Amino acid sequence: MLEHVVASDPEVARAIQAETLRQTGTLEMIASENFVSEAVLEAVGSVLTNKYAEGYPGKRYYGGCEHVDVVEELARQRACKLFGAEHANVQPHSGSSANIAAYYGIMQHGDKLMGLSLAHGGHLTHGHKVNFSGSHFEIIHYQVKPDTELIDYDQVAELARQHRPKVLLAGYSAYPRTLDFEFFRKLADEVGAIFMVDMAHFAGLAAVGLHPNPVQFADVVTTTTHKTLRGPRGGMILCKEAFAKAIDKNIFPGYQGGPLMHVIAGKAVAFQEALQPDFRTYQEQVVKNARQLASTLSEGGARLVTGGTDNHLMLVDVTPLGLTGRDAEAALEHAGVTCNKNAIPFDKNPPAVCSGVRLGTPALTTRGMKEEQMKQIGLWIVEALQHAQDSSRLDKIRGQVGELCRQHPLYASRAQAALAAART
Repeated sequence: MLEHVVASDPEVARAIQAETLRQTGTLEMIASENFVSEAVLEAVGSVLTNKYAEGYPGKRYYGGCEHVDVVEELARQRACKLFGAEHANVQPHSGSSANIAAYYGIMQHGDKLMGLSLAHGGHLTHGHKVNFSGSHFEIIHYQVKPDTELIDYDQVAELARQHRPKVLLAGYSAYPRTLDFEFFRKLADEVGAIFMVDMAHFAGLAAVGLHPNPVQFADVVTTTTHKTLRGPRGGMILCKEAFAKAIDKNIFPGYQGGPLMHVIAGKAVAFQEALQPDFRTYQEQVVKNARQLASTLSEGGARLVTGGTDNHLMLVDVTPLGLTGRDAEAALEHAGVTCNKNAIPFDKNPPAVCSGVRLGTPALTTRGMKEEQMKQIGLWIVEALQHAQDSSRLDKIRGQVGELCRQHPLYASRAQAALAAART
């Protein structure tokens, strides 16, 4: 399937083949990753990559855009239908691009932005000092409670009333519980703030009603189009019509030039897939799998932040096992389980080390795995963490992981081609 790449650039071809084998032969448990359909892969790899299309459908700065206009309009219409939005911009290259454009569509440089601290589950773009958001705006961060590790809504209200931020932001990168959008909406109205939600992680759940849909409450909603939404890597902004013109202007010509039309085609295909009845079935299984995995880990002695999960992800505190997050990530990777080290609330370790790992179920659910497999995977994870220094034990688990992966093939024809190439 890579015959042209093999002929033109064997080194890149080998790297792609190796990555294909890695994805098919290991357990992908990074909560922000998923596997797109072959239809999405084809759209993203199409000739649309050749086309410049600065501007918006019907208002381009280049000629020859009549066909890509159709693609982008389909993506916009499907996104609005999926979430019940008044307006959609599907051009952001990433979730971070979506956030910066949304911020400057509703704020001025130096205005107050209030969001969840990165150390307590927020995202870099929610005001961390090393990020553009932390240097461009005055940041107020709320946190979780020390005892429950749940968002401290009393603190949120107190800080909002004290600082009266221009934008009140809800959303997370590593928080395993449902958000109370009705609370945020009422508080934003009380303090005169614009209410914004970053739903990058739970967009797929929200699309089918398994998590409250923030579009029903917020003025502006940003998201990635991968993760639980299972589309290509990219971003999107949904907003009320009153904010549409300013936000569109901040994407183009504000922070981006030509949109990636091949990626927008992939988004359109993914949104169409998400509108089908089986997408809800998939999301239901994502949540069931997460709960089964969380239960198995807890029974095995692992400590879960907040005690469990309501969504697709969980945070595991590995310090009771005598490990750091970095150690745990390395041990699990050795065992064939890909995850990421992650800070836990009130973490005593530095960010490069951390005290936890973040695990998610979207990618494994895409491969057709269910509760039975989650229970087995949970047992392997516990065993790997308990024997993190035992290479032979980790090797044995990796062999068992490989067998499970063979029972749940991903991109079977591509994997076979990559395996054949690796043997030659």
